[in-house]
Parts: sequence; structure tokens; C-alpha cells
Amino acid sequence: MPGFVEQPEPLDVPGLVHLHTGKVRDLYRNEAGELIMVASDRVSAYDWVLSSEIPDKGRILTRLSLWWFDQLADLVPGHVISTDPPKGAPEDWAGRTMVCRPLEMVPVEAVARGYLTGSGLAEYREHRTVCGLALPEGLEDGSELPAPIFTPATKAEVGDHDENVSYEEVARRVGAETAAQLRQTTLAIYHRARDIARDRGVILADTKFEFGRPIGEGTERPLVLADEVLTPDSSRFWRKSEWQPGRPQRPYDKQYIRDWLISPAAGWDHRGDAPPPPLPDHVVEQTRERYTEVYQLLTGNAWD
Repeated sequence: MPGFVEQPEPLDVPGLVHLHTGKVRDLYRNEAGELIMVASDRVSAYDWVLSSEIPDKGRILTRLSLWWFDQLADLVPGHVISTDPPKGAPEDWAGRTMVCRPLEMVPVEAVARGYLTGSGLAEYREHRTVCGLALPEGLEDGSELPAPIFTPATKAEVGDHDENVSYEEVARRVGAETAAQLRQTTLAIYHRARDIARDRGVILADTKFEFGRPIGEGTERPLVLADEVLTPDSSRFWRKSEWQPGRPQRPYDKQYIRDWLISPAAGWDHRGDAPPPPLPDHVVEQTRERYTEVYQLLTGNAWD
């Protein structure tokens, strides 16, 4: 089963307990029970975490997530308490660290789509639906949908596929009230982010969120936005001025890596069991440039 090409060893940091090594982030718990999320420069594609890293990627994702948490604060609370690395942490954790409140996570990837592409396009071509939602005839790769849609998925372990599921299945798993809150909050965030991005020359094609609820705070426990938010790893961003339905769009995300991996130059079968090859320098450099460019376009801040 795919997974890490090279499994990283968790760091031993005084006062922290290592909980989990994900595709991109490492998760620890401190003595106060808070969660420490550290974004690495790792990158994943086709259910593999590659041996190659993208310089500064973890810092870009962290800084962009923090910026988006601020833009969305009136819509939904976020889980970030602090960005200060714990005492005794490696110097490399600076700019990569989010200290977060622990949450009871909702076991659903909350996905919003405003444009047709990816797995949604594949389903549409076969059934004229996305996650069971009927869509009109005549849509193409990159078409804007008549209205944004909520298309949830189950969260997979490292090496497994996230699986698109129907809204009815989400309601069965987490309850009708939570499912309705997930849909409403996800679409509200998407609308806000889409408009912000569009004003800055960027199309937000689709994105996914994770939510949790505060632990042990009575019956009224609001949804809290967790993990990363509206980054090139969790979203598809396209250049607005070059958008044209009916063809692949210029991506600001890791689609550039996916495209190279399935090209003849890579010589790799992404459907097989062999791990992917290292990325050539030009793919690493181009990917980093795309991450930094979309950060600068969205936030208006230079990447230093």
C-alpha cells in the first residue's frame, strides 16, 4: 500500500509527546494538553509522500493558514492559540508551528466546489453528478458551477484515498444537525474565500476543511475550523486571467507535481506499487515559485 517513500523519524522534544506523523504535518501534545502542529516541507501525490521536499513549503502553508483564519474569524472560530514554538524545539520549527486547542474532530472532509475538475469532473463525465448531486449538461473541465456545492469525503489514512460520499451518508454518520452545520459553514467559508481570491486575480476552484468541536464544554459546542485552511495543499487555485473552461488550468497547487509524475519524463506508473522517483530540481523550483506566488497574490504580502 502506498505511503511514505521515506518515513521520517519523530523528533524527541522535551515536554512534548509525539502523536502522529501525517503526510505534511507532525502532531505533538504538550504538558498542558494543547496540540502542537508542525508543518514540514514534505509533499504528497497519488497517495505517496515523496522523497523530495519543497523548500519553505511548511512556512508558506502555515503563514497562509494564519492569514485565512483572520479573514474568516467572524464566520467560524479557529483552533489556533499561539504560533510560538515550544521551549527546546528545533530552530527549524519557527514559522512552521501552530499551538492549537484540542478538539473532538468531525470525521468528515468538508469539501466545497465552485468549479468542475478533479474527481468531480470524472464523476460528472460518467453520471452527470458530483457526490450524487445532479448537474446540468454541457459542463467542461474548469467550468464554473451554477452555484457552489458541498461534496463531503471521508478522511483517509496516509496511503489511502479520501472517498467522496453523499450528504445523506454524512448525516447518517454524524447526525442530521451536524451535517447541516457542516454544509452551511463550509459553503459560507467558500463564498467568502472565493470573493477575496477573485478580487486578487485568483480563482478558488475547490477546497476542503476539517472541523472539530471543543472537548467537554457542555451541550452547546460550536464547530471550530481546524488544521490548514485554504492553502495550495488543501485547495485548487488558478490564475483568473488565464481561466478558460475546456482545458486544464494553470495551477498554483501541487497539480504541477502530479502532472510531472505521470509524464514520460518520470517513467513511473502511478497505478503500480513502486514508489515515485525523486523530483528533478526544476519541478521543485517551479512548485516553490507557484506556492510563493499565490501566497503573495492572496495576502498582498511579499514572501521573504
